[in-house]
Amino acid sequence: MSSSSFPPCGRVAAVAVAAASLVLASCSAGGSSEPTGEPDPDATLRVGLVLEPTNLDIRRTAGAALEQALIDNVYQGLVTRGDGSEIAPALAADWEVSTDGLTYTFTLQEGVTFHDGSEFTADDVVASLDETRGDESTTGYADLQVIDAVTAPDDHTVEITLTEPNQNFLFTLTGPAGLVFDSEDDTNLQTDANGTGPFALESWTQGDSITLTRNDDYWGDPAGVAEVVLTYIPEATALVNAGLDGSLDVVTAVESDLAPQLEDMFELTEGETTDKFILAFNQNAEPLDDVRVREALRLAIDHDAILEAVGAGETQFGPIPVLDPGYEDLSDTIEFDPERARELLADAGAEDLELELTIPSAYSTKVSTLLVSMFDDIGVTLTVEPVEFSTWLQDVYTNHDYELSYVNHVEPRDFQTWSDPDYYYALRDPEALEEVRSLYDEAMRETDAQASASLLAEAARLVAEQHPADWLYTRSDIVAVAPGVEGFPIDATSTRLDLAGVTVSSF
Repeated sequence: MSSSSFPPCGRVAAVAVAAASLVLASCSAGGSSEPTGEPDPDATLRVGLVLEPTNLDIRRTAGAALEQALIDNVYQGLVTRGDGSEIAPALAADWEVSTDGLTYTFTLQEGVTFHDGSEFTADDVVASLDETRGDESTTGYADLQVIDAVTAPDDHTVEITLTEPNQNFLFTLTGPAGLVFDSEDDTNLQTDANGTGPFALESWTQGDSITLTRNDDYWGDPAGVAEVVLTYIPEATALVNAGLDGSLDVVTAVESDLAPQLEDMFELTEGETTDKFILAFNQNAEPLDDVRVREALRLAIDHDAILEAVGAGETQFGPIPVLDPGYEDLSDTIEFDPERARELLADAGAEDLELELTIPSAYSTKVSTLLVSMFDDIGVTLTVEPVEFSTWLQDVYTNHDYELSYVNHVEPRDFQTWSDPDYYYALRDPEALEEVRSLYDEAMRETDAQASASLLAEAARLVAEQHPADWLYTRSDIVAVAPGVEGFPIDATSTRLDLAGVTVSSF
């Protein structure tokens, strides 16, 4: 990890990969100047993000970093995410769903062009969705297998028919699977972009920043600033220091213990997220294949102590976070009871147990240190093995070579992973897995949203009772916003960051 001092105002600091910061539009942060209150349409908003993309090809590269930077800003789909779980119009002005839930008819916005000037038509929607659902290498391939056909009755209408109803279908279209690309474009998406959004990609300096500029030919309301600079700062203290020295408009993903340093210069907000910090147990590894051992490990965990250590978050106790359909308080499925944990380990013949925890090295040691102490209290020796995230992906996610794993799953509405027998933390009890899969499939086929959520809640309870993991906490996002910045998103900023409505007042 490298470090860098920040240059004078007006220049972007060169910083290490995979971090985030936002730089002030003026050198006056914390100084005597005050914003005039009038938005400056020529302003630069310097935004910092936690993770930098490895490339820009959102069609074939998964990850929150790409969605955060590019969706809604550069690329758009037929629909997008509004407040909460609301589905909002994007490239589709409106839509209708048949009573049987099988046919979606979208009426497209008019006067839309891609950043290269090409006209947007229904053919682009058809081609984009057909390519995604027909190519296993594309992000969202599996999500679109529910589609039977995509057709264009005319240039401004798209009709999508499904093989069966799918409660999540519109939400799926708000993600990478639903993005629309120019069907005749030859842009190298690894390093460049050509979307329909309010911002166009100006440049990407790998390991440093992404610069977006206002799309003056945008079909909707123009972006509130002329330029956005997404700067990447991986180290938490360096990120806060960048805010303190007057370089930042907004500091996102602020560590709770560092937040007080920013109180005098910024307004601090705390938003909800779907960032689920999961302690997964490999049920294929002895003695973790014994549900008594898994339950014992969960009984040893003091969630209140973990929340106190991380400083900003909430308990979860099950696989569905509060922002997602099907959330239910599952605290009745587990409690903090070290004595009972020791009894279960003795019953399972797993006393004096030694286990290894694989954790990405970029994570704070606060939680893992607590886990070592909590497990030691029930006679379990926990060894922490920090690894590069690429190693975690290979060893844990791909090869399932681990005992315990600790990682943040940020994706919303990802309960499907618990119905997947090939996922790295998959349920190994065949009857429980079959019941969870059946409930999930029924929930997706259910056209009534409330009934679907009830089925998901039932499935989530079954998962929690199998103790395949412990949901240590759901992260809250502390964001520090400088005076003069209005409209900056608060909730779920790790997965989506729509910046078109943000303004910066002149000084």
